Amino acid sequence: MKSRIFVLEDDLFYSKILKRGLELNPDNEVTVFSSGDELFKQLYSKPDILTIDFGIPNTNVPALIKKIKADYPSVEMVVVSGQEDVKTALDLLKLGVYDYIVKDEETSRKLWQTVNHIKEKSSLIEEVEELRLEVKEKYGFEDIIKGSSKELLQVFKLMTKASNSNIGVSITGETGTGKELVAKAIHFNSTPKKKKFVAVNVTAIPSELIESELFGHEKGAFTGAHEKRTGKFEEANKGTLFLDEIGEMDLNMQAKLLRVLQEREVVRVGGNSPISLDLRIICATHKDLLNEVKKGNFRQDLYYRILGLSIELPPLRQRGEDILILAESFREEFCKINKFKPKKFTKEAKTKLLKYNYPGNVRELRAVVELAVVMSNDNIIEAEDIKFQHSDSLDDMFSNDLTLRQYTHRIINHMMKKYNDNVVKVAEVLDVGKSTVYRILKDEIKNKA
Repeated sequence: MKSRIFVLEDDLFYSKILKRGLELNPDNEVTVFSSGDELFKQLYSKPDILTIDFGIPNTNVPALIKKIKADYPSVEMVVVSGQEDVKTALDLLKLGVYDYIVKDEETSRKLWQTVNHIKEKSSLIEEVEELRLEVKEKYGFEDIIKGSSKELLQVFKLMTKASNSNIGVSITGETGTGKELVAKAIHFNSTPKKKKFVAVNVTAIPSELIESELFGHEKGAFTGAHEKRTGKFEEANKGTLFLDEIGEMDLNMQAKLLRVLQEREVVRVGGNSPISLDLRIICATHKDLLNEVKKGNFRQDLYYRILGLSIELPPLRQRGEDILILAESFREEFCKINKFKPKKFTKEAKTKLLKYNYPGNVRELRAVVELAVVMSNDNIIEAEDIKFQHSDSLDDMFSNDLTLRQYTHRIINHMMKKYNDNVVKVAEVLDVGKSTVYRILKDEIKNKA
């Protein structure tokens, strides 16, 4: 599909340069306008991208941008200016401009890159929205697992594939990312959903009892076995057995588990008769099992037996706006349970929630939100009501595992304060392009909106 690009530029020579550069991509359909009035008359056709010369005569560019944003919010705009003006650039970014490019010998190349970024973003948004609607309509995953980030949508894709078959599933992710929730969602959207979902946390069972817990035992099999007991494998037969934190299982028990999975039958402790099994196994761990295999802590044959379809859950700090989606859900749920009047987060409170690193992931966010609801006055949750247990300041930023994007934003903000918002100086000190600094500042503005 072609991208329709409008260029507002009164300099005939410069407009030809921009048009020629953009049309190097045959998928770009470029139209040039020399005045704001001329452009506005054609906006009804809704171009995908609009580039505006900030110095266009007889035109109030900020007012034009506001008008376009109000009437055609889907049109992405890029301002091309002959002036290196930080305040103007930031004001335009706040109005919703995608990028601010300063005219120089690299303008055509910079504009090409920006247009490609816009197209990639638009394509990703469309793909994510299509998949979001598909999984919501067909599987209802979003009713169980909240969020719409591209990272979570990739998880939804894999969950969909898992739900369409009876393949074994291995789920990895940091503590608190919702591994059991994903396992349940797969089970209840699969064929055996009317059968049992049985969850076992390996770390919660003493090593000397785990064999009996999983496989069951006959009466008199050992001291204290006063009656026959059905194990978790039998209990989950025809359904799903979820083995959480399987990476903590000792090697001896791993060997016994491997045999059960290979033979698809289990023998109770102290018994002789094998019991046939027909069930799905979903395993989860916060550890890197392949690394554990290399260290000799996990059997290689068992690793490949349980691997099946692998799903890696992203930590909350990588899920962007999902933080607010989850926070709103937890706030609403907690208010309803405790019969509180509905409460709302202020813009500052939302900004504070977005900036935190969440080492405890979704579980920590829920605790933070519930405490904020209790601490808040009236029906408003202020930024000061949000209490974090871990320090997340710039001075000790490297004590936390942040994403590269989070580190980059912090560094840029720190340097902008240090050099009094001098973008040229910050770009020089950090050895990056000015447009990079502008783009990061723009992201900050969007997060605060």
